Amino acid sequence: MDWMANWRATTDPTLWMKNSVVWYSQLITADLGNGGFDRYVKAFDYGNEDTSGDPGKDNGLTESWLGSSLEISPREQVTFLRRLVGRDLPVKAAAFDMTEQLMDIGPQPGGWHVYGKTGAAPSRLPDGTNARGQPWGWFVGWATKGERTVVFSRLTKDTTRPEVSPGIAARKALIEELFSADGKL
Repeated sequence: MDWMANWRATTDPTLWMKNSVVWYSQLITADLGNGGFDRYVKAFDYGNEDTSGDPGKDNGLTESWLGSSLEISPREQVTFLRRLVGRDLPVKAAAFDMTEQLMDIGPQPGGWHVYGKTGAAPSRLPDGTNARGQPWGWFVGWATKGERTVVFSRLTKDTTRPEVSPGIAARKALIEELFSADGKL
């Protein structure tokens, strides 16, 4: 799965997160194995916790989070992220530190420091096939300003193919709306 040019480059954790390199994620889940991946998803209380993948395809380790069986609502994303920011997940302290570093988007003109992750997936038709040209885009994370921390989740559901990745569009819109010099927060 290297159809994007930046996915064909040598990849490290920073580039994996920045470019949403799916094959890198798939190497990590393969290393965890079905049992390990499933245990983490359940321990994190992540969405519907369904890591089975597409029915009859035995692809849970490689596809479950890509518009397949593992689903999460924006509200559930916020709950999960609050646990992440509060360091209330069953992982080592170093994992929290690394996650914060990897998700660092940087300071914004409104004085907020934003941490986040984009994502995109095709929407699904009732029969489970991809709805071509109607992608979903995510931007989830948190922002800090002084002593204040705000956790956020933005899900976009396009009805036509956008000019840029829907995750990138969701990030741009949310940062401009909430964290820019003219933002609401």
